[in-house]
Amino acid sequence: MKDRRRISTILVMLLLFVAAAPMNAGAATSGSSTLRVDLLKYDPYPAEIGSYVDVWIKVENFASGSAEDVSIKIEPEYPFSLDSEKNAIKNFGILPPDRAAIHEYRLYVDDGAKAGSGSFDILYRASDDFTWQKTTFDIKVGSTTFNSKGTVALSNLVSSPEVFMPGDEGSVSFTLTNTAQQSTITIDGESFDTYARVQSATLVGTEMITVTSQPYEGKGVLGPGDFVQVTYNIDISDSIEDGTYFLDLVMIGNSHSFNNNWMVPVVVDSSAVRVIPSVPLVLENGKADLEFDVANIHPNELSSVLVKMEADGVEFLPQEYFVGSMDPDELFTIEIEAQAEDPEATGEVNLTIYTEYRNGLNEHQDTLGTRVLKLEQIEEDNNNVVIVLLLAGAIIVGAAYYMYRKKGLRISMES
Repeated sequence: MKDRRRISTILVMLLLFVAAAPMNAGAATSGSSTLRVDLLKYDPYPAEIGSYVDVWIKVENFASGSAEDVSIKIEPEYPFSLDSEKNAIKNFGILPPDRAAIHEYRLYVDDGAKAGSGSFDILYRASDDFTWQKTTFDIKVGSTTFNSKGTVALSNLVSSPEVFMPGDEGSVSFTLTNTAQQSTITIDGESFDTYARVQSATLVGTEMITVTSQPYEGKGVLGPGDFVQVTYNIDISDSIEDGTYFLDLVMIGNSHSFNNNWMVPVVVDSSAVRVIPSVPLVLENGKADLEFDVANIHPNELSSVLVKMEADGVEFLPQEYFVGSMDPDELFTIEIEAQAEDPEATGEVNLTIYTEYRNGLNEHQDTLGTRVLKLEQIEEDNNNVVIVLLLAGAIIVGAAYYMYRKKGLRISMES
């Protein structure tokens, strides 16, 4: 009996172990899936044949808990090779939630490589208990060295709309110009042409501003004074705060010494249309002509500006007042007829003012809060009627007296 019990106990333990094994394997995959790896950048761009290229890899933990022992491993393919095999694995240790770590690898591009693209794999895992996950990245291979000495400058920066509001979509455009004035230049007795090459131009967004356009890739050369206009579409977050934000514009030029990094400003301002009463908000005997000043306090023009009012038991004419386009700091006065449904009503009602307008192609609707609209009954003033009647009576009495005197004088003369 004891042997049977012992065997039964062993079988139960084995069954529990077998049942737990798939769960652990699933946990390993799940734990690694909470990590994400990205290729931040590589330098030079493109990677040069017969030279080293530095590659920056970012690993990020987007889980709710910490990753206890994060590691990454690089496995390059031809034409790339690692500078040293001992540098293949990088251990970061503990990586808290919503945190990232960055590591730089150094790869050699084979002398016999051809211009085009090459790839390498990045393996990553949360700890030794988890299986490796793999992501493949491609980088360009070629030569960026040219003898041209043209210099590219950034100019004519234009935002559309000029000033963004939270939640807006729009664009940022600019001109890249070869500033050379002549076709050749002599340096240390050696003659060079002044063509300029824009191999690529990348606009990098921020946490609150997303660049939705692909990077520009140049396919030709710019002669002295020539230019190319580049436009990028951007999305502004609804939760962004007012201010000036700077996007990084990274341009790869003739060679490494001709690369540029510019700061492209984007201005965000949530101020818009204000509607201010210019006469008391009072309905006398159920009606009034109300006046309001409509002001555009946004830094650039707003179009399709419309004002609408609502109050319980009150009708407004027109129901929607269309103002149209308004320049910044422009003031426009509107008059709206208000009439109570019950002409004898008294008291106070809430008046809500709504506005609609466009900033560029972006439509906006705002509620400008609530104001108090008073309904009053005013007695008619009868003094004027009394005065008119008295004047009329005085005129009649005077006329009668005049006629009486005239008739009496005529009788006296006849006698």
